[in-house]
Amino acid sequence: MDYVKNLFLSRFKTFALVSVSMLFSIILLMIRMKLTHSFFYLFLVWNLFLAAIPFAITTYLISIPKPNWLWLVLCFGVWLLFLPNAPYIVTDLLHLKMGNTSLLWLDVLVVLSFASNGLLLFFLSVLDMKSILKPYVSASKIKYLIFSLFFLNGFGVYLGRFLRYNSWEILSNPKYLFEDIFTILLQPFSNPEAWLFTFLFGLFLSLGFWMFQSLNTTHKQSQS
Repeated sequence: MDYVKNLFLSRFKTFALVSVSMLFSIILLMIRMKLTHSFFYLFLVWNLFLAAIPFAITTYLISIPKPNWLWLVLCFGVWLLFLPNAPYIVTDLLHLKMGNTSLLWLDVLVVLSFASNGLLLFFLSVLDMKSILKPYVSASKIKYLIFSLFFLNGFGVYLGRFLRYNSWEILSNPKYLFEDIFTILLQPFSNPEAWLFTFLFGLFLSLGFWMFQSLNTTHKQSQS
């Protein structure tokens, strides 16, 4: 319990900033709902909740001094399954074309705010996972693993946005999910959009994480 308490105190600033940012997004959404009398973007709250699950998992794992290897593998699998939900919110920008044109600027602020929080939670969670894996995996392997994760997440976002699959459908609807995955993998020339989206979105996440990690390292060095 003392370790958990120390962890919370050491990460209090991060928790506080994330909480304030998420609260601001919800307030923006409430203002939008009040002005337009529409609940259209209410789904963003659910999407943000799903985006927070991977961060909650890595925060839990960090609270354990040295998690059991089997337990870590299980948690990693669940974490990987839910991780695409965080950057997925970026694709909710597509809904702007169906928004209120008179308050389009407010719609942009609302969706961008939620998307920014999704990316923030994503980068924080991946950064945490790097630290969690260090005692178990060599630095070079972690580097390649994390890099490949960005493209896996790009593919996961594609499955969610364009094929409308959810994270839990790997259990509730695995047959059709894996059929579509294998179709895309085995017939790449018949699915160019899937490959292009996966590649470009993966690069987008890679660049974003590199910038986030570099800024985080620079900030820590300036404080030491």
